[in-house]
Formats: sequence, C-alpha cells, structure tokens
Amino acid sequence: MKRTAEIVLGIIGTVVYALSAAMGGFVIWLQNNPDFLEEITAQARADSPQMEIPDAQTLIDSLGSGGVVLLVASIIAVVAGIVAMILLKGNNRPKTAGIIFIATAVILPFIPGAPGIFVGIFYVIAGILALARKPKQDIATI
Repeated sequence: MKRTAEIVLGIIGTVVYALSAAMGGFVIWLQNNPDFLEEITAQARADSPQMEIPDAQTLIDSLGSGGVVLLVASIIAVVAGIVAMILLKGNNRPKTAGIIFIATAVILPFIPGAPGIFVGIFYVIAGILALARKPKQDIATI
C-alpha cells in the first residue's frame, strides 16, 4: 500500500516546524545583536512617531528564553517527523510512524514557548491516516 498522503502531510508538517525553528533561530540572533534591534526600533520610531514603540532592551527582555525553547522544540519535531516518514517509506511500520506523528503533535504544544497545536495539525492528520488505513487483503488468502 502506498503511503503518499501520510508522507506528503509529514513533509508539509516538517517544513512548518522547520520554519518555526528558523523563527526561534532569528529570535536568538536578535538577542545576541542588540545594536541591530536598537537600529530597527529607532527607525520604527522615526517612521511612526505617534506609535508607542518600546526600547530595544525591553524587547530583548520580553523575548527571554523563548527563542531557545522554540528552536529546540521545533528541531525535535523535525527529527521526529523525518523518523516517522522513514518508517512509513515502503509501508514498513505505519503504526509506529502514526504514533510518533500524533505524540509529537500532542506533546509539543504543552511546552511553554513551543509551536502551538495549529503547527502540528499536519502531523495529527498524517498520524491518524497511518493508524487508520489498512492494507487491502488478497481474496485468494482468505
């Protein structure tokens, strides 16, 4: 049985989690480059003087360790998705792959700062498909 739908959904989910990882990496980069952030806030104040824009240090403090958590959680999700897709390839272990997809999509939103449930919806659908689809039985074997 071909598992094309599960693999495509897994790839889409992996790409979305990779984008979350890139966002986490960008937040870490912003925390390590306060001069760039100060330049951006100064430019934003100059462009919109009527808006209240916080200073760069306030933005850095509000980011906290969220970038690290977002990066690590997203990398874990990407690795789990790749492992699940490898297990799906050739229809080797679809039940295990489905459990990995669903567990990743259910556990990660409970980590503070990790990607939310909407990011993992592709993994949930792929996991349900992997668990629910049964291979067709040959009539001669019955």
